[in-house]
Amino acid sequence: MSQCLNPDCLQQNPPKTIFCQRCGSKLVLQERYRGVRVIGEGGFGRTFLAVDEQRLDTPCVIKQFLPQQSGSAALEKATELFKQQAFRLRDLGKHSHIPDLLAFFPQEGRLYLIQEFIEGKNLLDELEQKGKFSESEVKQILVELLPILQFVHDNKVIHRDIKPENIIRSSQNGALFLIDFGVSKEVGGRVLTRVGTITGTPGYAPPEQFRGMVFPNSDLYSLAVTCIRLLTGCFQNADDSDALFDSMRMQWIWKQYVSVSQELEIVFDKMLQDIPVNRFQSANEVLGVLEKQEVSIPAQTQNSSISLQRFIRNTISSKLNPAISSTQNENLGYGVILEMVAIPGGKFLMGSPEGEGDYYEKPQHQVTISPFYMGKYPVTQAQWERVAFLPKVNINLHPKPSCFKGANLPVERVSWHDAKEFCARLSKVTGKVYRLPSESEWEYGCRAGTKTTYFFGDTITNVLVNYNGKYRQTTDVGKFPPNTFGLYDMHGNVWEWCEDGWYEYKNNPPINGSPWITRGNIKMIRGGAWLSNTENCSCAYRNKDFFDKNSSDVGFRVVCTGMVVS
Repeated sequence: MSQCLNPDCLQQNPPKTIFCQRCGSKLVLQERYRGVRVIGEGGFGRTFLAVDEQRLDTPCVIKQFLPQQSGSAALEKATELFKQQAFRLRDLGKHSHIPDLLAFFPQEGRLYLIQEFIEGKNLLDELEQKGKFSESEVKQILVELLPILQFVHDNKVIHRDIKPENIIRSSQNGALFLIDFGVSKEVGGRVLTRVGTITGTPGYAPPEQFRGMVFPNSDLYSLAVTCIRLLTGCFQNADDSDALFDSMRMQWIWKQYVSVSQELEIVFDKMLQDIPVNRFQSANEVLGVLEKQEVSIPAQTQNSSISLQRFIRNTISSKLNPAISSTQNENLGYGVILEMVAIPGGKFLMGSPEGEGDYYEKPQHQVTISPFYMGKYPVTQAQWERVAFLPKVNINLHPKPSCFKGANLPVERVSWHDAKEFCARLSKVTGKVYRLPSESEWEYGCRAGTKTTYFFGDTITNVLVNYNGKYRQTTDVGKFPPNTFGLYDMHGNVWEWCEDGWYEYKNNPPINGSPWITRGNIKMIRGGAWLSNTENCSCAYRNKDFFDKNSSDVGFRVVCTGMVVS
C-alpha cells in the first residue's frame, strides 16, 4: 500500500499511486521514499514504515516532524531538536548497531528524516510474546548494549530514553540495535530539552533527568531499570504506581519479585543509585565488572576459570541449539555435506602491531567474539550447486559459475550478492541463520589463538598454502593442514567475502564481533588467494572489492549462529 503522509488525511492508497486518491497530496518524498504504513507517533510527529524506490524498494523509516508545541519560541526549539536528532544520527549511524541516517530534507512545508529500518522485534514485544527474561538473557543484553552506549557517550551524546521499546533484536542475526535518539542530548553543547514534555519515559528515567540534568550514567540507570522490568515483567501503571519502586521510601524493591545472583544484584544496585556520583561512571566500567565476575558453573568445570561474558554466550548458544558440539553438519543431499566447526568465544587483538603490516591494519584493537560455527572449508562447487537449485530468495544463482572446474574445488566467480543469496537459501531451508562472517570473526577464526603473521608462524611456504601462482589455479579444499580450530584454507586458495563494508580501523571499529554495515558498493575480502603474494595471505591483511564483482580468485565460507529463524 501507499500511505498518504498528509497529517489531516493518512489515507491508504493502492501500491505505486502517485497522488493520494483522497486529498491529492504527493505520496513519494524526494521522488524515492514511499510511505507504507504508520508505525509510531510521539511528541515530534509520526513515524512510517517506507520503501526506497531507488534502491529496489529497500525498507526504510520516515520520521515526519509534526510538533505538538504552540508558540513561536516553543516551535523553534522543537524544530531545533528535530534537526539535532538528524545530526546525531548522521554521526552515531557509523556504529553497526545504531540505525543510519539516510536523508534529511523539507518537503511541502514539513521536515522529514529518513532512517535505516531494522527488521525485528523490540524487547517489549519479546517479553509479551515469550514471557520474563532469564538472568543469562539479561546479562547478554548488558554485554551487547554497554559497548553501544559507550560509543554513544564517546561521541558526546546521551540517549535519555533507554527502555525495552528502543532496543530491537534483528530478525536477521539476533543482534541488538539501539534506536530512537529523539530526545538525546549533546554533552558539552547547549542544553537541549524537549519542550512541553518531560525528557525520557517515566518509570525508566533517573531522578536528575526530571530536574533537567543528565549525565552519561543517566543512561546506565535507565538500562538497569530496563533489565529489571524484563526480569520481572512488572511495569509502571497509568496512575504512576510501580510494584518495583517504593515511593514512600524512594527505593527500588525489585528483589522481592525475582531472584538473581549476588553478583548481578551488586551491579544493578550500583547502576540504580539515585545520586549520579554513586553509580558506575561509564558503560565500560560496568562491562569491566561483569567480565571479571565468575558465575556459578557446573561442578565438572568448577576448576576452570571462565569469564561471565564467555559463560553467557556459551550458555545462550547451547540453549538455542541444544545439540551444539565441536562440529555441525548440514546434509545438502546426494552425498554433499556442509561441515561446520564450532568456534569458541573469546577476545583477541585484531590487526597488526606497529612495525608490521600496512596502514589499514592499524591500530590494533581488542575485539570480543561470541561463539559461532564456521565453515570447515571454503564453500565448494558441489555445495554451491546443491544450494543453487534451492528455491530463490532474492536473486538467481548460476549453478556452475567457476572458472576452474571440480566438485571439491572452492567455488569462485561469485559476487558478494551471490554469496548472500547462498546464505539466504540455506537459512530458509535449514531453519538456522547462515551468513557471511564479519571481518573480525574471520580474523579470529583464522588466527585460532595465535599472534603470528600466519596461524602456523611468521614464514609462509607452498607446502602449507596455495599462493603466489605455484599451482596455477585453485586446489581442492583440505589439501593443506588446518589451524587449531580445525579450519582449512584460511590462507590462500581463494579470497573470502566478509559481511563488512570498507572502513578504517581508526574510525571506531566494532569491538563485539559485529560487521561494519555500510550502503556502499565496496565489501571486504580476506585471506589471499592462489595468485596472491606473501603479504596478502597474512591473518591481518585487509582487501576489498566491488560487491558485484566476480573473479576466479574470490569465493567465501559461511558462519552459523545456531539460532532458529522465526
